[in-house]
Amino acid sequence: MHRISALLRGLLTAVLLTGGIVAATSSPASAAALTEVTNFGANPTGLRMHLYVPDSVTTRPAVLVAIHYCTGSGPAFHSGTEFAALADQRGFIVVYPSATRSGACFDVSSPGALRHNGDSDPVGIVSMVSYVLRTYNADPARVFATGASSGAMMTNVLLGDYPDVFKAGAAFMGVPFACFATTDGSGWNSACANGQISKSPQEWGDLARAAYPGYTGVRPRMQLWHGTLDDILRYPNFGEEIKQWTNVHGVGQTPSYTDSPQPNWTRTRYGGTGTTAPVEAISVANTGHNLPQGGMAAAVLAFFGLDGGTTPPPAGACRITYTVSSWNTGLTASVTIANTAATSVNGWALAFTLPAGQTITSGWNAAYSPAGGQVTARNASYNAAIAPGASVNIGFQATHTGNTGEPSAFTLNGTACTVV
Repeated sequence: MHRISALLRGLLTAVLLTGGIVAATSSPASAAALTEVTNFGANPTGLRMHLYVPDSVTTRPAVLVAIHYCTGSGPAFHSGTEFAALADQRGFIVVYPSATRSGACFDVSSPGALRHNGDSDPVGIVSMVSYVLRTYNADPARVFATGASSGAMMTNVLLGDYPDVFKAGAAFMGVPFACFATTDGSGWNSACANGQISKSPQEWGDLARAAYPGYTGVRPRMQLWHGTLDDILRYPNFGEEIKQWTNVHGVGQTPSYTDSPQPNWTRTRYGGTGTTAPVEAISVANTGHNLPQGGMAAAVLAFFGLDGGTTPPPAGACRITYTVSSWNTGLTASVTIANTAATSVNGWALAFTLPAGQTITSGWNAAYSPAGGQVTARNASYNAAIAPGASVNIGFQATHTGNTGEPSAFTLNGTACTVV
């Protein structure tokens, strides 16, 4: 019990440092308000449900489940994070579950929590999602989960238990699915919390897949965040989560893309280079157990595709034609992006790696960044939409040092394209 108390004290300190605990009665700037919903469906552990529906909710809105830390509550997470304000801007609905057990931690350790349609907290949270889908005609293809600490662990659990419900998740300071598993009735696993449990990618992946035996559908994408100085759920858990979710998606452990969106962030993407890569991981240097911080919620929305930016095409639903004309130390490249899917692509980012020695000096019909190496071409305002069966043409001029070859692979919004 003293270990649980120490955890709660640490989490309380972290929350106070980030301003996470505020009055539950505070309200956003708009007329919309956080409301409690009861009798929303199966709820074996008696979770509470609070709901934020913005005044400007869109037709067929997306649903975001935002899950609090230990000692917290749905109203506290609503007031202490940016998700409701972003919902006002983008028109999605936010569900805030509240744990009701002692310490206000979610169950991420019992056998009943770690299986599809079990008998613990995940069942209640999915009932909340079902309530929103049927009550607000929300979009079942755009259901997402995010959370901090205990909420991050629950995010991992939800994506393992219910890959048929959640499209993607973003976990701040969590641990892999089933890392906290216990069989003695305890909700605390010291070895996991201290980063002392290490498994192979296959072992971690098998644990996540075992939550829903027989499921063969698409797996949800995962965004992972962790501070390097985290002393509550220690930093090695970040690497173990990466192992798990890359294996779940069948992609390698070597990043496809690395950058630093902010000075203390190191972002790596796996299985794709675009915004909607299967797995995205952000290591936050010199930071403890106090995430999310400013700007991180917006990065979550970008990963989910809720920022008004790109939407991914179905796998294999894009085709690239690439033609090079070269001379002495220069070349031009013409690139045609064809949408071979049955639905439109609304906003796009085409990622590819230029051969060594090639540097873009100018371009047309897209914005290119950086000029060499792993390049991303983003749509212009006038060619953001690609209708089914339609295509757009872009191009650039570049210098070279002798290698005038072509990129070997392309991804459109994180999805691999056929190259002809």
